[in-house]
Amino acid sequence: MNRSRKIATLGAAGLLAVTSIGGSTFASSHREAPGILSDRAADNTDVYAFVSPDKPDTVTIIGNWNPGLDSDEGPNFYPFDEDLHYFFAIDNTGDGEEDIQFVFDFEKQIANPDSFLYTGYGPIEDLSDPQGAPFAPSNITETYSVTMNDTELGSGLAVPPPSIGPRSTPNYDSYVEDTIHDLGDGVKVFAGGRDDPFFVDLGSIFDLGGLRPFNDLHLLPLPTAGGQDGLSAFNVNSIAIQVPIEMLTNDGEPVTDPAGTNAVIGIYAGSARLSTKVLNDTGVPELSGDYVQVSRLGNPLINEVIIPLGDKDLWNASDPANDADFADRYLNSELAAIINTVYPTLPDARTTDRTDLVLILGQGVPGLNATNEGETLYDLLRLNMGIPPTANPSRLGVLDGDLAGFPNGRRLWDDVVDIELRAVADGYGSFLEENFGLPNLSPNNMVGDGCDANDKTFLKHFPYAASPHSGYKGGTYRSSPCEALDETSTQ
Repeated sequence: MNRSRKIATLGAAGLLAVTSIGGSTFASSHREAPGILSDRAADNTDVYAFVSPDKPDTVTIIGNWNPGLDSDEGPNFYPFDEDLHYFFAIDNTGDGEEDIQFVFDFEKQIANPDSFLYTGYGPIEDLSDPQGAPFAPSNITETYSVTMNDTELGSGLAVPPPSIGPRSTPNYDSYVEDTIHDLGDGVKVFAGGRDDPFFVDLGSIFDLGGLRPFNDLHLLPLPTAGGQDGLSAFNVNSIAIQVPIEMLTNDGEPVTDPAGTNAVIGIYAGSARLSTKVLNDTGVPELSGDYVQVSRLGNPLINEVIIPLGDKDLWNASDPANDADFADRYLNSELAAIINTVYPTLPDARTTDRTDLVLILGQGVPGLNATNEGETLYDLLRLNMGIPPTANPSRLGVLDGDLAGFPNGRRLWDDVVDIELRAVADGYGSFLEENFGLPNLSPNNMVGDGCDANDKTFLKHFPYAASPHSGYKGGTYRSSPCEALDETSTQ
Protein backbone atom coordinates (compact mmCIF):
# COMPACT_ATOMS: atom_id res chain seq x y z
CA MET A 1 0.00 0.00 0.00
CA ASN A 2 1.60 3.23 -1.16
CA ARG A 3 0.69 5.53 1.70
CA SER A 4 3.18 8.20 2.62
CA ARG A 5 1.89 8.54 6.17
CA LYS A 6 1.40 6.03 8.90
CA ILE A 7 -1.45 6.05 11.30
CA ALA A 8 -1.67 5.81 15.06
CA THR A 9 -4.55 6.51 17.31
CA LEU A 10 -5.32 8.16 20.56
CA GLY A 11 -6.45 5.36 22.71
CA ALA A 12 -9.10 5.30 25.37
CA ALA A 13 -8.52 8.91 26.01
CA GLY A 14 -10.45 10.42 23.19
CA LEU A 15 -13.52 8.56 24.07
CA LEU A 16 -13.20 9.23 27.76
CA ALA A 17 -12.42 12.83 27.16
CA VAL A 18 -15.65 13.26 25.37
CA THR A 19 -17.76 11.75 28.02
CA SER A 20 -15.96 13.27 30.86
CA ILE A 21 -17.11 16.51 29.50
CA GLY A 22 -20.69 15.69 29.62
CA GLY A 23 -21.70 13.72 26.59
CA SER A 24 -22.50 16.29 24.01
CA THR A 25 -22.16 13.63 21.35
CA PHE A 26 -21.29 9.96 21.45
CA ALA A 27 -21.77 8.53 17.98
CA SER A 28 -18.43 6.96 17.37
CA SER A 29 -17.09 8.80 14.34
CA HIS A 30 -20.37 8.61 12.43
CA ARG A 31 -20.31 11.59 10.06
CA GLU A 32 -17.71 13.36 12.16
CA ALA A 33 -15.81 15.56 9.68
CA PRO A 34 -16.96 17.87 6.86
CA GLY A 35 -14.95 16.12 4.17
CA ILE A 36 -15.88 12.57 5.13
CA LEU A 37 -19.52 13.61 5.29
CA SER A 38 -19.57 13.62 1.48
CA ASP A 39 -17.54 10.40 1.22
CA ARG A 40 -19.48 8.04 3.44
CA ALA A 41 -18.07 4.85 1.92
CA ALA A 42 -14.68 5.88 3.31
CA ASP A 43 -16.02 6.87 6.75
CA ASN A 44 -14.59 4.50 9.36
CA THR A 45 -17.26 4.59 12.07
CA ASP A 46 -16.05 2.18 14.79
CA VAL A 47 -13.14 -0.08 15.62
CA TYR A 48 -13.30 -3.05 17.99
CA ALA A 49 -10.43 -5.24 19.22
CA PHE A 50 -10.57 -8.00 21.82
CA VAL A 51 -9.15 -11.37 22.74
CA SER A 52 -11.59 -13.77 21.08
CA PRO A 53 -13.91 -15.24 23.74
CA ASP A 54 -14.16 -18.64 22.03
CA LYS A 55 -10.53 -18.73 20.83
CA PRO A 56 -8.45 -16.99 23.50
CA ASP A 57 -5.18 -17.59 21.66
CA THR A 58 -6.39 -15.14 18.99
CA VAL A 59 -7.35 -11.49 18.71
CA THR A 60 -10.35 -10.30 16.70
CA ILE A 61 -10.30 -6.85 15.09
CA ILE A 62 -13.48 -5.43 13.57
CA GLY A 63 -13.83 -2.20 11.61
CA ASN A 64 -17.07 -0.68 10.36
CA TRP A 65 -17.48 1.75 7.48
CA ASN A 66 -20.32 3.66 5.83
CA PRO A 67 -22.67 4.58 8.70
CA GLY A 68 -26.46 4.61 8.84
CA LEU A 69 -27.25 2.18 6.02
CA ASP A 70 -30.95 1.73 5.37
CA SER A 71 -31.61 -1.93 4.71
CA ASP A 72 -34.11 -1.25 1.90
CA GLU A 73 -31.91 0.98 -0.29
CA GLY A 74 -31.97 -1.07 -3.51
CA PRO A 75 -31.25 -1.68 -6.28
CA ASN A 76 -27.54 -1.12 -5.57
CA PHE A 77 -27.62 -1.35 -1.77
CA TYR A 78 -24.18 -0.52 -0.30
CA PRO A 79 -21.14 -2.25 -1.80
CA PHE A 80 -17.61 -1.71 -0.56
CA ASP A 81 -15.83 0.96 -2.62
CA GLU A 82 -13.52 -0.50 -5.27
CA ASP A 83 -11.39 2.65 -5.25
CA LEU A 84 -10.59 2.55 -1.54
CA HIS A 85 -7.89 0.87 0.49
CA TYR A 86 -9.49 -0.25 3.77
CA PHE A 87 -6.93 -1.04 6.45
CA PHE A 88 -6.13 -2.05 10.02
CA ALA A 89 -2.81 -0.91 11.46
CA ILE A 90 -1.12 -2.24 14.57
CA ASP A 91 1.57 -0.53 16.64
CA ASN A 92 3.31 -3.14 18.81
CA THR A 93 6.30 -1.04 19.86
CA GLY A 94 4.55 1.94 21.46
CA ASP A 95 5.94 4.62 19.13
CA GLY A 96 2.70 5.54 17.37
CA GLU A 97 3.90 4.07 14.07
CA GLU A 98 2.34 1.07 12.37
CA ASP A 99 4.35 -2.14 12.55
CA ILE A 100 1.71 -4.40 11.01
CA GLN A 101 -0.83 -3.45 8.41
CA PHE A 102 -3.74 -5.43 6.97
CA VAL A 103 -5.11 -3.94 3.73
CA PHE A 104 -8.39 -4.93 2.07
CA ASP A 105 -9.15 -4.17 -1.61
CA PHE A 106 -12.54 -4.90 -3.18
CA GLU A 107 -13.86 -5.62 -6.67
CA LYS A 108 -17.45 -5.69 -7.92
CA GLN A 109 -18.64 -7.87 -10.79
CA ILE A 110 -21.88 -7.32 -12.78
CA ALA A 111 -23.08 -10.33 -14.73
CA ASN A 112 -25.88 -8.62 -16.66
CA PRO A 113 -25.51 -4.84 -17.04
CA ASP A 114 -28.85 -4.72 -18.87
CA SER A 115 -30.77 -5.64 -15.70
CA PHE A 116 -31.56 -3.35 -12.78
CA LEU A 117 -31.92 -6.24 -10.30
CA TYR A 118 -29.24 -7.12 -7.81
CA THR A 119 -30.24 -10.76 -7.73
CA GLY A 120 -31.04 -11.70 -11.28
CA TYR A 121 -34.34 -13.56 -11.66
CA GLY A 122 -34.43 -15.89 -8.70
CA PRO A 123 -33.31 -16.41 -5.12
CA ILE A 124 -29.59 -16.25 -4.48
CA GLU A 125 -28.05 -19.63 -3.76
CA ASP A 126 -25.05 -20.10 -1.50
CA LEU A 127 -21.53 -21.10 -2.46
CA SER A 128 -22.39 -24.78 -2.60
CA ASP A 129 -24.62 -24.15 -5.63
CA PRO A 130 -23.32 -26.21 -8.58
CA GLN A 131 -23.83 -23.28 -10.98
CA GLY A 132 -20.64 -21.75 -9.70
CA ALA A 133 -19.22 -19.04 -7.50
CA PRO A 134 -19.39 -16.83 -5.73
CA PHE A 135 -23.19 -16.62 -5.55
CA ALA A 136 -25.61 -17.84 -8.21
CA PRO A 137 -27.56 -16.47 -9.89
CA SER A 138 -26.76 -13.11 -8.30
CA ASN A 139 -26.31 -10.34 -10.86
CA ILE A 140 -23.88 -8.41 -8.64
CA THR A 141 -21.06 -10.05 -6.69
CA GLU A 142 -18.16 -8.68 -4.65
CA THR A 143 -14.76 -10.17 -3.91
CA TYR A 144 -11.70 -8.86 -2.11
CA SER A 145 -8.05 -9.47 -1.35
CA VAL A 146 -6.23 -9.04 1.95
CA THR A 147 -2.53 -8.41 2.50
CA MET A 148 -0.39 -8.29 5.62
CA ASN A 149 2.58 -5.93 5.26
CA ASP A 150 2.24 -6.21 1.46
CA THR A 151 2.20 -10.04 1.54
CA GLU A 152 -1.02 -11.43 0.11
CA LEU A 153 -2.94 -13.65 2.52
CA GLY A 154 -5.92 -14.29 0.26
CA SER A 155 -7.66 -13.09 -2.91
CA GLY A 156 -10.95 -13.68 -4.71
CA LEU A 157 -12.64 -13.84 -1.29
CA ALA A 158 -16.41 -13.62 -1.56
CA VAL A 159 -18.56 -11.02 0.17
CA PRO A 160 -22.10 -12.15 1.07
CA PRO A 161 -24.98 -10.44 -0.70
CA PRO A 162 -27.01 -7.85 1.18
CA SER A 163 -29.93 -9.10 3.25
CA ILE A 164 -32.57 -8.19 0.68
CA GLY A 165 -35.58 -10.20 1.77
CA PRO A 166 -37.21 -13.66 2.02
CA ARG A 167 -37.49 -14.10 -1.74
CA SER A 168 -34.03 -12.93 -2.81
CA THR A 169 -31.93 -14.04 0.18
CA PRO A 170 -33.95 -16.73 1.96
CA ASN A 171 -31.08 -18.36 3.89
CA TYR A 172 -28.97 -15.42 4.89
CA ASP A 173 -26.96 -17.04 7.67
CA SER A 174 -25.73 -19.71 5.26
CA TYR A 175 -24.31 -16.98 2.98
CA VAL A 176 -22.36 -15.60 5.92
CA GLU A 177 -21.01 -19.03 6.85
CA ASP A 178 -19.75 -19.45 3.28
CA THR A 179 -17.93 -16.12 3.42
CA ILE A 180 -15.98 -16.67 6.64
CA HIS A 181 -12.67 -17.43 4.95
CA ASP A 182 -9.95 -19.51 6.60
CA LEU A 183 -6.65 -18.21 5.23
CA GLY A 184 -4.49 -20.73 7.06
CA ASP A 185 -2.11 -20.30 10.00
CA GLY A 186 -5.11 -19.57 12.24
CA VAL A 187 -6.24 -16.46 10.29
CA LYS A 188 -9.92 -15.89 9.47
CA VAL A 189 -11.50 -12.97 7.63
CA PHE A 190 -14.99 -11.75 6.86
CA ALA A 191 -16.29 -8.71 5.00
CA GLY A 192 -19.94 -7.86 4.49
CA GLY A 193 -23.00 -6.11 5.80
CA ARG A 194 -23.83 -6.42 9.50
CA ASP A 195 -26.14 -4.80 11.99
CA ASP A 196 -24.45 -1.69 13.38
CA PRO A 197 -23.35 -2.92 16.83
CA PHE A 198 -23.08 0.56 18.32
CA PHE A 199 -25.98 1.50 20.62
CA VAL A 200 -26.58 5.09 21.65
CA ASP A 201 -29.35 7.67 21.97
CA LEU A 202 -28.19 9.92 19.14
CA GLY A 203 -31.44 11.83 18.88
CA SER A 204 -31.19 13.18 22.41
CA ILE A 205 -27.43 13.60 22.61
CA PHE A 206 -27.23 15.74 19.48
CA ASP A 207 -30.05 17.91 20.84
CA LEU A 208 -27.81 20.15 22.96
CA GLY A 209 -26.09 17.23 24.66
CA GLY A 210 -29.23 15.89 26.30
CA LEU A 211 -29.68 12.58 28.09
CA ARG A 212 -33.34 11.54 28.35
CA PRO A 213 -33.00 9.95 31.82
CA PHE A 214 -31.69 13.35 33.04
CA ASN A 215 -33.91 15.68 31.02
CA ASP A 216 -35.05 17.47 34.16
CA LEU A 217 -31.50 18.63 34.92
CA HIS A 218 -30.97 20.23 31.52
CA LEU A 219 -30.85 23.98 30.98
CA LEU A 220 -34.02 23.51 28.89
CA PRO A 221 -35.77 20.77 30.92
CA LEU A 222 -38.09 18.11 29.52
CA PRO A 223 -39.83 15.15 31.18
CA THR A 224 -37.41 12.30 31.88
CA ALA A 225 -37.68 9.26 29.62
CA GLY A 226 -35.89 6.09 28.61
CA GLY A 227 -33.29 6.11 25.86
CA GLN A 228 -34.01 5.63 22.16
CA ASP A 229 -31.46 3.66 20.15
CA GLY A 230 -30.71 5.93 17.21
CA LEU A 231 -28.87 3.16 15.35
CA SER A 232 -31.48 0.43 15.69
CA ALA A 233 -32.36 -1.17 12.33
CA PHE A 234 -29.35 0.41 10.63
CA ASN A 235 -26.66 -1.67 8.97
CA VAL A 236 -22.98 -1.01 8.34
CA ASN A 237 -20.23 -2.43 6.11
CA SER A 238 -17.99 -4.52 8.33
CA ILE A 239 -14.52 -6.04 7.96
CA ALA A 240 -13.32 -8.53 10.58
CA ILE A 241 -10.08 -10.43 10.95
CA GLN A 242 -9.07 -12.99 13.57
CA VAL A 243 -5.37 -13.71 13.99
CA PRO A 244 -3.19 -15.66 16.43
CA ILE A 245 -1.80 -13.42 19.16
CA GLU A 246 1.81 -14.21 18.25
CA MET A 247 1.25 -12.68 14.80
CA LEU A 248 0.66 -9.32 16.47
CA THR A 249 3.38 -9.24 19.16
CA ASN A 250 6.65 -7.37 18.77
CA ASP A 251 8.68 -10.56 19.15
CA GLY A 252 6.51 -13.08 17.31
CA GLU A 253 5.91 -15.00 20.53
CA PRO A 254 2.70 -15.71 22.49
CA VAL A 255 1.91 -13.46 25.44
CA THR A 256 2.51 -15.29 28.72
CA ASP A 257 2.30 -12.34 31.12
CA PRO A 258 -0.02 -9.29 30.97
CA ALA A 259 2.95 -7.26 32.24
CA GLY A 260 5.22 -8.57 29.49
CA THR A 261 6.89 -6.27 26.99
CA ASN A 262 5.01 -7.95 24.14
CA ALA A 263 1.54 -7.82 25.72
CA VAL A 264 0.08 -4.47 24.62
CA ILE A 265 -0.70 -3.35 21.09
CA GLY A 266 -2.38 -0.24 19.71
CA ILE A 267 -4.89 -0.56 16.88
CA TYR A 268 -6.36 1.90 14.45
CA ALA A 269 -8.28 1.58 11.21
CA GLY A 270 -9.04 3.78 8.26
CA SER A 271 -9.27 4.22 4.54
CA ALA A 272 -7.24 5.83 1.76
CA ARG A 273 -8.07 7.13 -1.72
CA LEU A 274 -6.01 7.88 -4.81
CA SER A 275 -5.08 11.55 -4.76
CA THR A 276 -6.31 12.63 -8.22
CA LYS A 277 -9.84 12.31 -9.57
CA VAL A 278 -10.84 13.49 -13.06
CA LEU A 279 -14.37 13.26 -14.45
CA ASN A 280 -14.49 12.38 -18.14
CA ASP A 281 -17.40 12.68 -20.58
CA THR A 282 -18.67 9.19 -19.68
CA GLY A 283 -19.31 10.28 -16.11
CA VAL A 284 -16.91 7.63 -14.81
CA PRO A 285 -14.02 9.17 -12.84
CA GLU A 286 -10.41 8.46 -13.72
CA LEU A 287 -8.24 8.00 -10.64
CA SER A 288 -4.49 8.28 -10.33
CA GLY A 289 -1.70 9.31 -8.00
CA ASP A 290 -0.69 8.05 -4.57
CA TYR A 291 -3.06 6.80 -1.92
CA VAL A 292 -3.96 9.49 0.62
CA GLN A 293 -5.50 8.74 3.99
CA VAL A 294 -8.99 10.24 4.27
CA SER A 295 -10.30 8.61 7.46
CA ARG A 296 -8.79 7.13 10.61
CA LEU A 297 -10.12 5.93 13.94
CA GLY A 298 -8.74 4.30 17.05
CA ASN A 299 -10.96 5.19 19.97
CA PRO A 300 -14.43 6.52 19.36
CA LEU A 301 -15.26 10.21 19.44
CA ILE A 302 -11.85 11.82 19.13
CA ASN A 303 -12.38 13.59 15.81
CA GLU A 304 -16.05 13.96 16.49
CA VAL A 305 -16.04 15.92 19.72
CA ILE A 306 -12.44 16.66 20.70
CA ILE A 307 -11.14 18.05 17.41
CA PRO A 308 -12.86 21.30 16.29
CA LEU A 309 -14.55 21.77 12.91
CA GLY A 310 -11.66 23.62 11.34
CA ASP A 311 -9.20 20.79 12.04
CA LYS A 312 -11.32 17.68 11.50
CA ASP A 313 -10.33 16.92 7.91
CA LEU A 314 -6.69 17.73 8.68
CA TRP A 315 -6.82 15.33 11.61
CA ASN A 316 -8.29 12.57 9.42
CA ALA A 317 -5.45 12.95 6.93
CA SER A 318 -2.61 13.60 9.37
CA ASP A 319 0.02 11.28 10.75
CA PRO A 320 -1.12 10.16 14.21
CA ALA A 321 2.47 10.26 15.39
CA ASN A 322 1.88 14.02 15.30
CA ASP A 323 -1.26 13.90 17.45
CA ALA A 324 0.54 15.87 20.15
CA ASP A 325 -0.14 18.86 17.92
CA PHE A 326 -3.75 18.57 19.09
CA ALA A 327 -2.93 18.20 22.80
CA ASP A 328 -4.42 21.59 23.59
CA ARG A 329 -7.85 20.23 22.62
CA TYR A 330 -7.55 17.70 25.44
CA LEU A 331 -6.03 20.02 27.99
CA ASN A 332 -8.55 22.81 27.45
CA SER A 333 -11.68 21.03 26.39
CA GLU A 334 -14.50 22.91 24.72
CA LEU A 335 -16.79 20.07 25.72
CA ALA A 336 -16.27 20.75 29.39
CA ALA A 337 -17.46 24.31 28.88
CA ILE A 338 -20.48 23.05 26.96
CA ILE A 339 -21.54 20.64 29.66
CA ASN A 340 -21.20 23.33 32.28
CA THR A 341 -23.58 25.44 30.21
CA VAL A 342 -26.28 22.90 29.35
CA TYR A 343 -26.34 21.24 32.79
CA PRO A 344 -26.07 24.21 35.17
CA THR A 345 -27.39 22.17 38.12
CA LEU A 346 -24.37 19.80 38.02
CA PRO A 347 -20.95 20.56 39.51
CA ASP A 348 -18.71 22.34 37.01
CA ALA A 349 -16.27 20.17 35.09
CA ARG A 350 -12.70 21.40 34.87
CA THR A 351 -12.12 23.18 31.57
CA THR A 352 -8.34 23.65 31.72
CA ASP A 353 -5.23 21.59 32.43
CA ARG A 354 -6.97 18.26 31.81
CA THR A 355 -3.77 16.24 31.97
CA ASP A 356 -5.91 13.31 33.08
CA LEU A 357 -7.49 13.17 29.63
CA VAL A 358 -4.13 13.33 27.89
CA LEU A 359 -2.85 10.46 30.06
CA ILE A 360 -5.78 8.07 29.74
CA LEU A 361 -6.69 8.84 26.15
CA GLY A 362 -3.35 9.42 24.53
CA GLN A 363 -1.05 7.09 26.42
CA GLY A 364 -3.12 4.26 27.87
CA VAL A 365 -4.29 3.27 31.33
CA PRO A 366 -1.34 2.99 33.73
CA GLY A 367 -0.88 -0.57 34.95
CA LEU A 368 -3.27 -1.96 32.34
CA ASN A 369 -2.50 -1.06 28.74
CA ALA A 370 -0.23 2.00 28.66
CA THR A 371 2.01 2.20 25.59
CA ASN A 372 3.76 5.55 25.86
CA GLU A 373 4.35 8.44 28.23
CA GLY A 374 5.85 11.89 28.49
CA GLU A 375 4.94 14.42 25.80
CA THR A 376 3.60 11.90 23.30
CA LEU A 377 -0.05 11.52 22.36
CA TYR A 378 -1.35 8.81 20.01
CA ASP A 379 -4.94 7.91 19.19
CA LEU A 380 -4.81 4.14 19.60
CA LEU A 381 -7.32 1.55 20.74
CA ARG A 382 -4.98 -0.19 23.17
CA LEU A 383 -5.35 -3.89 23.98
CA ASN A 384 -3.47 -5.97 26.53
CA MET A 385 -3.50 -9.39 24.87
CA GLY A 386 -2.34 -11.09 28.06
CA ILE A 387 -5.68 -10.51 29.79
CA PRO A 388 -8.02 -13.43 28.97
CA PRO A 389 -11.70 -13.06 28.09
CA THR A 390 -14.06 -12.70 31.05
CA ALA A 391 -16.45 -15.57 31.71
CA ASN A 392 -19.24 -13.18 32.72
CA PRO A 393 -18.38 -9.90 31.00
CA SER A 394 -19.81 -6.60 32.15
CA ARG A 395 -20.98 -3.98 29.69
CA LEU A 396 -19.07 -1.44 31.82
CA GLY A 397 -15.70 -3.13 31.27
CA VAL A 398 -12.82 -1.90 33.41
CA LEU A 399 -15.17 0.46 35.20
CA ASP A 400 -16.86 -2.59 36.73
CA GLY A 401 -13.69 -4.58 37.33
CA ASP A 402 -13.86 -6.45 34.00
CA LEU A 403 -10.32 -5.86 32.76
CA ALA A 404 -11.01 -7.55 29.41
CA GLY A 405 -13.34 -4.71 28.43
CA PHE A 406 -13.11 -1.11 27.36
CA PRO A 407 -10.87 0.84 27.56
CA ASN A 408 -8.71 -2.28 27.37
CA GLY A 409 -9.61 -2.86 23.75
CA ARG A 410 -13.27 -2.66 22.90
CA ARG A 411 -15.81 -5.49 22.69
CA LEU A 412 -19.05 -5.24 20.75
CA TRP A 413 -21.11 -5.32 23.91
CA ASP A 414 -19.09 -2.71 25.84
CA ASP A 415 -21.30 0.28 26.67
CA VAL A 416 -18.72 2.90 25.81
CA VAL A 417 -21.18 5.77 26.16
CA ASP A 418 -22.00 5.02 29.80
CA ILE A 419 -18.37 4.17 30.56
CA GLU A 420 -17.18 7.50 29.24
CA LEU A 421 -19.95 9.45 30.91
CA ARG A 422 -19.23 7.95 34.31
CA ALA A 423 -15.48 8.20 33.91
CA VAL A 424 -15.70 11.89 33.24
CA ALA A 425 -18.62 12.87 35.39
CA ASP A 426 -16.23 13.73 38.22
CA GLY A 427 -13.06 13.90 36.17
CA TYR A 428 -10.19 11.52 36.84
CA GLY A 429 -8.26 13.52 39.39
CA SER A 430 -7.99 11.58 42.65
CA PHE A 431 -9.10 8.38 40.95
CA LEU A 432 -5.91 7.99 38.93
CA GLU A 433 -4.34 5.76 41.57
CA GLU A 434 -7.34 3.49 42.01
CA ASN A 435 -9.88 1.85 39.75
CA PHE A 436 -7.47 2.53 36.87
CA GLY A 437 -8.62 6.12 36.91
CA LEU A 438 -12.18 5.22 35.91
CA PRO A 439 -14.60 6.13 38.73
CA ASN A 440 -17.86 4.23 39.11
CA LEU A 441 -18.94 5.61 42.46
CA SER A 442 -22.14 7.38 43.42
CA PRO A 443 -23.45 9.55 41.83
CA ASN A 444 -21.30 8.73 38.78
CA ASN A 445 -22.72 5.22 38.54
CA MET A 446 -26.18 6.64 37.85
CA VAL A 447 -25.15 8.47 34.69
CA GLY A 448 -26.05 7.02 31.27
CA ASP A 449 -27.97 7.59 28.07
CA GLY A 450 -30.54 4.87 28.79
CA CYS A 451 -29.19 2.53 26.07
CA ASP A 452 -27.45 -0.43 27.66
CA ALA A 453 -27.41 -3.02 24.85
CA ASN A 454 -27.61 -3.44 21.11
CA ASP A 455 -30.92 -3.91 19.29
CA LYS A 456 -29.79 -7.35 18.04
CA THR A 457 -27.97 -10.05 19.98
CA PHE A 458 -24.37 -10.77 19.10
CA LEU A 459 -22.94 -14.12 17.97
CA LYS A 460 -20.73 -16.29 20.17
CA HIS A 461 -18.38 -16.94 17.28
CA PHE A 462 -16.57 -15.04 14.53
CA PRO A 463 -17.51 -12.53 13.12
CA TYR A 464 -19.52 -11.86 16.34
CA ALA A 465 -21.60 -8.95 14.98
CA ALA A 466 -25.26 -9.72 14.31
CA SER A 467 -26.67 -10.30 10.84
CA PRO A 468 -27.83 -7.21 8.97
CA HIS A 469 -31.43 -6.06 9.01
CA SER A 470 -33.49 -7.20 6.05
CA GLY A 471 -34.48 -4.78 3.31
CA TYR A 472 -37.91 -6.40 3.21
CA LYS A 473 -38.59 -5.19 6.75
CA GLY A 474 -37.36 -1.70 5.94
CA GLY A 475 -37.36 0.97 8.61
CA THR A 476 -40.70 0.13 10.21
CA TYR A 477 -39.11 -0.59 13.58
CA ARG A 478 -36.45 2.09 13.61
CA SER A 479 -35.64 4.32 16.60
CA SER A 480 -36.82 1.69 19.03
CA PRO A 481 -36.72 2.08 22.80
CA CYS A 482 -33.46 0.82 24.26
CA GLU A 483 -34.16 -2.52 25.89
CA ALA A 484 -31.15 -3.98 27.65
CA LEU A 485 -30.21 -7.57 26.98
CA ASP A 486 -28.51 -9.62 29.66
CA GLU A 487 -25.35 -7.56 29.94
CA THR A 488 -23.29 -10.62 30.85
CA SER A 489 -24.25 -12.33 27.61
CA THR A 490 -22.49 -12.10 24.28
CA GLN A 491 -25.39 -13.77 22.54
